[in-house]
Amino acid sequence: MTPEQAAAAAKSAVLELGSAFGHDPRTMRKARQLGLTGWAFYVAGRAGALGDVGPDTAAAAMAFVAPEAVRDGWEAARKVAPPVEIARHNLAECCRWGRETLESFYGLSRLVELAERVVVEADAAGMPLFAAWRAMPVPERAPGARAAVLLHLLREHRGGAHIQAVRASALSPLEAIVAGPDGESGATTFGWQPPYPSFAPLLRRRAWAEALTDRIAGQAYRALEPDERRELVDLLEAARELQKDQHRERQPNASASARPGRAYDWTANRGPGFRKAGPSTDSGAARGAS
Repeated sequence: MTPEQAAAAAKSAVLELGSAFGHDPRTMRKARQLGLTGWAFYVAGRAGALGDVGPDTAAAAMAFVAPEAVRDGWEAARKVAPPVEIARHNLAECCRWGRETLESFYGLSRLVELAERVVVEADAAGMPLFAAWRAMPVPERAPGARAAVLLHLLREHRGGAHIQAVRASALSPLEAIVAGPDGESGATTFGWQPPYPSFAPLLRRRAWAEALTDRIAGQAYRALEPDERRELVDLLEAARELQKDQHRERQPNASASARPGRAYDWTANRGPGFRKAGPSTDSGAARGAS
């Protein structure tokens, strides 16, 4: 298995496992205990790893979230605590989720070993969130906690690769989202407001961006031998199935991909009429990223 093939094969598991702790109801409970909405906790808990930066810097790093939505979450969070402190709480929740979810996984030690080699060797150039999270001290050394943090880092690494690929493909973040699998609903979730441009003319560039993402993300998998890459992909898929099974046991009527409290509610945060009319679909405004 080539590095690029490994990145492509690992994509779904990395994206799902790397964000699972943030969708856990107990993480949302922690946000409420801190006096934060789920959205404010998501924004500051993720971009807070950058340190004491302004909302525009946080929005630039997050890229696929509408700048106004980032600003709302960032400023709301700063009224409660410094974003870097909220990021530490987020990291603690990541560790807690890993401890509770992954400790029983049969391949845990090998997953940690292989994923750690990929994360350590990854080039963080142009990936500020990945670099910031990789530099944060991990508060726990339990294998499950370590695995969860590594999964989060793999997800941030792919996210950074996707940002680079989208821009290299002459797409804006919004265009990439709307031309992706979640379409306009994905754009709405991350705070982008209509009107949206037509996705059809964007599909070819969107497909190119996905292939380029695999190529960029795959560079980190050069740290492994071909058979180790296949082994890591298999372990990620097995861990993903374990996580799904445990999610169904805890919430039998909920979707494994649900995001409680994590979608941006424009009306609640901004109110009707706050934003001026958006650009027309001919203006080059983006529609979606994956």
